[in-house]
Amino acid sequence: MNVLRQISGAASPPARVVWFWGRFGQITSTMTALAFLARAAGKTGMAKPSRLVKPVALTRIPGRYLAHQESLPKLPVPALKQTCDRYLAALEPIVDSEELQHTKKLVDEFQMPGGVGERLQKGLECRAHKANNWLSDWWLQVAYLDYRLPVVIHSSPGVVLPRLEFNDRQGQMRYAAKLIAGVLDFKSMIDNETLPLEYLGGKPLCMNQYYQVLSSCRIPGTKSDSVVNHARNKRPPTHITVVHNYQFFVLDVYNSDCTPLTVDQLYLQLEKIWNSSLQTNKEPIGILTSNHRNSWGKAYHNLIKDKTNKESVRAIQKSIFTVCLDAPMPRVSDEMYRSRAAVQMLHGGGSRWNSGNRWFDKTLQFIIGEDGTCGVIYEHAPAEGPPIVALIDHVVEYTKKSEMVRTPMVPLPMPQKLRFNITPEIKRDIEEAKQNMNIMVHDLDVKVIVFPHFGKNVPKSYKMSPDAFIQVGLQLAYYRMYKRCCATYESASLRMFRLGRTDTIRSASIDSANFVKAMDDSAKQNQEKVTLLEKAVKAHRSYTDIAIRGQAIDRHLLGLKLQAIEDLSALPDIFMDTSYAVANHYNLSTSQVPAKTDCVMCFGPVVPDGYGVCYNPMEQHINFAVSAFNSCADTNAARMAQSLEDALLDMKNLLEQTPKAKL
Repeated sequence: MNVLRQISGAASPPARVVWFWGRFGQITSTMTALAFLARAAGKTGMAKPSRLVKPVALTRIPGRYLAHQESLPKLPVPALKQTCDRYLAALEPIVDSEELQHTKKLVDEFQMPGGVGERLQKGLECRAHKANNWLSDWWLQVAYLDYRLPVVIHSSPGVVLPRLEFNDRQGQMRYAAKLIAGVLDFKSMIDNETLPLEYLGGKPLCMNQYYQVLSSCRIPGTKSDSVVNHARNKRPPTHITVVHNYQFFVLDVYNSDCTPLTVDQLYLQLEKIWNSSLQTNKEPIGILTSNHRNSWGKAYHNLIKDKTNKESVRAIQKSIFTVCLDAPMPRVSDEMYRSRAAVQMLHGGGSRWNSGNRWFDKTLQFIIGEDGTCGVIYEHAPAEGPPIVALIDHVVEYTKKSEMVRTPMVPLPMPQKLRFNITPEIKRDIEEAKQNMNIMVHDLDVKVIVFPHFGKNVPKSYKMSPDAFIQVGLQLAYYRMYKRCCATYESASLRMFRLGRTDTIRSASIDSANFVKAMDDSAKQNQEKVTLLEKAVKAHRSYTDIAIRGQAIDRHLLGLKLQAIEDLSALPDIFMDTSYAVANHYNLSTSQVPAKTDCVMCFGPVVPDGYGVCYNPMEQHINFAVSAFNSCADTNAARMAQSLEDALLDMKNLLEQTPKAKL
């Protein structure tokens, strides 16, 4: 799976969402309307929204986005010696001493005055001078578009939203209508350039990713993919796609006067879609998008040879976003529910369930299950997690909003059903994609837990960064299971810089290794353990600051490597070295993605014998999603989740039992 996860440095989500169905115009029976209202009012009352994003102005501000973007600094190129020194320090806890000595010699040769490293460094600095961001185009290509494993599990993250309770099928439609209206409300701030700017440590952040997630889609190729964004078209899209029972529909979400459809209008249109797609014996055309990218690229070119198919595919690609109206997932115990919901967001449960009810290339897909299981899956190429979660926070809050507005009786056209002509060859491609999807489904092991013992409150009470505390806990959990430290990836936002994406926070440090080795050593006194814990937390916090300021090592090393490839020169020995392979084999791929909504993001591991760990630290609890592959006998998501829970509790107890650690 794609190693390039968003950071965080921010927040995450699960809890119960309530909603209010207030609009009830265009309902043919007054009695039915009153029944809808009574049912809804009995559920929630008149809750006022509290976390809706507010536009900075009520009218459009042309040029505001561009002016802000141009005011941001460019991504720096770190000093060569600084990166080389930090690279060796990062290797120390994860490679043996003999290998490290060999690597030191290679690094010394690489950075010799007048040597290959210096030449590549000058090439990067020249690129940085000319480009808005020396890394962004390379990163998009290498990290995403050239990546050939399926986007499902291996690249696209999912978000599990709080579980809903729909009393009937109409509840699913009502919530979907409110959600669509919430996304359109957020979209209006993007369109009008009135989205509030975001800041980190007082520094303004790049807002570009917000402008990439709507009306965009990944396009498969046989060797490399591309991404298209239709939001800036002369005539931008005015429709979304809705998929139910594997059948896709175009739903126009704007009236002829360019005003968005109201919630009750959307509800009636969704009802039409649902009633027009009751049969499930259709071919799940969407499952093609889940296949290996080369295979899907070939199938794609075959699919769009047919004019009808091509028009249908283009309609999906151009749509603002997609809504997946899912069938209920298999019933499980309350304890297993969150984990089952996570895989539902990641892959849909397999060909017999909802995996065909998707277009996985679509940047943004909202999933609304008939059983109240709701969430999001997004294609990772255009954006990291925080902008997605900011949009989700807004939308979830919007669904709680009470609206008592009657909509005039305006007849709306029937949503257009997208047709596909299925040839025997396309049928074979679908069957192949089904088989491959089912193999992936059976191989993915996911455990979602709500850690109830404490949240951000405990680390903060000891003046420790909650993120750093959790990351050290992960190091302890892994060390206890495997008796070694491993390369660990935590994504760090580079959005302080123009078009910034991510760099890597290397959570496995010399200081974290010293702590985890001492923690269970009975010969060590508690005070010494606390001192080592404090050093480990501070080291992580320090590297995080280095990373978000554009001074981490990973993207710089990648840039030097790509510069060598672009120069058509021999790849330097440091990139052919075993240590470099070990450093980039992330047994722990992690991300903090905080949200105001009590939800959690999830993603697959990036290596066959690794774990994917995403977390949302709330004030009093932490939501964790841990993934692994069943095909690896050495990994187990539930065991890692339990080890992590034990590690965090033991660290808290250590602090409580050591008087000097208390404030």
